[in-house]
Amino acid sequence: MEDIFFIKGLKGKGFPVGPNDKLAAKMAMLIEGQCTIGVAGAIKKYGYTEQRYYQLLKLYNKGGAEALADKKRGTDKKKVRTKDVENQIIRMRFLDPIASTDVLTQKLSQLGYNVSKRSVERTITEYGLQKKPIR
Repeated sequence: MEDIFFIKGLKGKGFPVGPNDKLAAKMAMLIEGQCTIGVAGAIKKYGYTEQRYYQLLKLYNKGGAEALADKKRGTDKKKVRTKDVENQIIRMRFLDPIASTDVLTQKLSQLGYNVSKRSVERTITEYGLQKKPIR
């Protein structure tokens, strides 16, 4: 979607839809696809695939125009490895460098932190706190 699109009406005039207004462009594509130029013409004009067209149509039928708005990407879950948890893992690693990740996870659990063994392993790896092999 690079250019300004015009929705053509019965009187021959066009209604402009800006290239940065994605919600309006999706609505215009659906309106034109269902009412005037057909699905094939609409997907060609607006640069969407047929599959995406029908996904958007389904979303619109379920939740109206608001359902077409782009959603925030990423997870809604809170991070488990907060800065405080990472600091505790690093501190424990320096206090007891030979402790295994199982032991560190258990100590964190006793302190009230709900952290998995894998999260402890990731933190140790990210900060380069692995045990060095003894020769």
